[in-house]
Amino acid sequence: MAATTHTVTNQVPPLVGYDVYTADRALSEAVERHIEPGVLPGAQEELGALGRAAGSAQAQEWGAQANEHPPVLRTHDRYGNRIDEVEFHPSWHRLLGHAVAAGLTDAWGRPAGHVRRAAGFLVWTQAEAGHGCPLSMTHAAVPALRTDPVLAAEWEPKLTSYVYEEGLRPAPEKAGVLFGMGMTEKQGGTDVRSNTTRAEPLSGEGEYLLTGHKWFCSAPMSDGFLVLAQAPGGLTCFLVPRARPDGTRNVFAIQRLKDKLGNKSNASGEVEFDGTWARRVGEEGRGVRTIIEMVAATRLDCVVGSAALMRQAVAQAIHHATYRSAFGGLLTDKPLMRNVLADLALESEAATVLAMRLASAYDTDTEEERAFLRIAVPAAKYWVTKRCTPVVGEALECLGGNGYVEESGMPRLLREAPLNSIWEGSGNVQALDVLRALQREPQALDAFLREVGKARGADHRLDAAIKDLLTELADLEGIEARARRLVERMALVLQGSLLVRWAPPEVSDAFCASRLGRDWGTAFGTLPHSLDLASVVARARPVAE
Repeated sequence: MAATTHTVTNQVPPLVGYDVYTADRALSEAVERHIEPGVLPGAQEELGALGRAAGSAQAQEWGAQANEHPPVLRTHDRYGNRIDEVEFHPSWHRLLGHAVAAGLTDAWGRPAGHVRRAAGFLVWTQAEAGHGCPLSMTHAAVPALRTDPVLAAEWEPKLTSYVYEEGLRPAPEKAGVLFGMGMTEKQGGTDVRSNTTRAEPLSGEGEYLLTGHKWFCSAPMSDGFLVLAQAPGGLTCFLVPRARPDGTRNVFAIQRLKDKLGNKSNASGEVEFDGTWARRVGEEGRGVRTIIEMVAATRLDCVVGSAALMRQAVAQAIHHATYRSAFGGLLTDKPLMRNVLADLALESEAATVLAMRLASAYDTDTEEERAFLRIAVPAAKYWVTKRCTPVVGEALECLGGNGYVEESGMPRLLREAPLNSIWEGSGNVQALDVLRALQREPQALDAFLREVGKARGADHRLDAAIKDLLTELADLEGIEARARRLVERMALVLQGSLLVRWAPPEVSDAFCASRLGRDWGTAFGTLPHSLDLASVVARARPVAE
């Protein structure tokens, strides 16, 4: 090949070798805001180390390899014995090991644990998002298990361990374990009360045998699972370990792994229970109430995970535009491209600020904050996860054809983007959950309105949006058909309030003008040209000052 025909010019260097945490001003400022001074230095040191690891070439290579070599189901060993194991590429185990060692399954027992973990989750899953599923399930199992002090004492130290041990062995033999979850069945989907899996009580206290099928079992390679089944007293929550107390394998037949749109590195399976030994968690007939705390925690992770995907996509887009030249100048200096990048950056920062505010409410854990979370979590889950796909798609377009090829990493982000809107209840489920809280728990709405009211008087567009929202909330008759519209407005007003209080003026001004003042088009890049868009883009650039 003639060297003169193969001179490479105007290509962008890879975004690698940087601190993902420190370079994210919205995130690092949120950590400073929500963690008390005595705890803050240690948290910053941890997050900085995790951020440098996430931005390293090694972590990026692990992420690529884990997706290029997806998990493989091994139902039987060479002799025909049923083993039901899932085989992963070594890079998957390296990602999980680093995450567990960084405390991403430990939020419930250390100071500012939820803010620290949420920030770490947002940072580390930018390297690879698929392994966030078992991290999330393991973290979220803790509050459900605490309904049974005996089970919590047995399992919580291993769930919150900083040691990752791959392979199936009895839990007492492992320093740390992972958990999955199985609620969805073929006939019902989200309607878990229609589940048909049966639970027959044994003579031992709290012991049952399960028979049935789970259509979606998250992280089927885990050491234990929280599942729902019909006991004599009604729908009940159960803990299903992969190994029985005597060390033998429990009956846990993985029928197949799902071939998913994205999330390729992670295994999701269909499983059969046939005389599967389980322990009851909580009371019979109160399965939904028992497992709902796990669901709430995983819903928060859906918000955090979407914020992570958006941040990585926007970082890649701004990085590309900073180095790529076209029509006589850098893309980032072109007014129209700057408008697009600023619009994307607003969406990313609003998602991050909201996610971290929710995490801080878990740490505060007062009656007021619990009431606030009752509405804020499903509203945020509805809106932030829905914004993820268009944000990632537009960011990919900023890279042009370079973004459409797998080597850029952008296609993987785009395939992952819809997941969090579907997992743990799709959009309609979240909107209906908000309506349920509005109708049954007036203290939740009061807490929400007090939160958004903290910024009242600071921006006339926010004030007008709050007034319009109150008008909508005054009429709850026939509200189901407009539930999405209402929840969208609630999420935007909440984001606007947080940004007005905490973000730089150029960010809050642009957000309020576009999202609340409605001086905005139907596509990204339609912000009012009079705004300080250059400062918005510079703030979001993935380079630590």
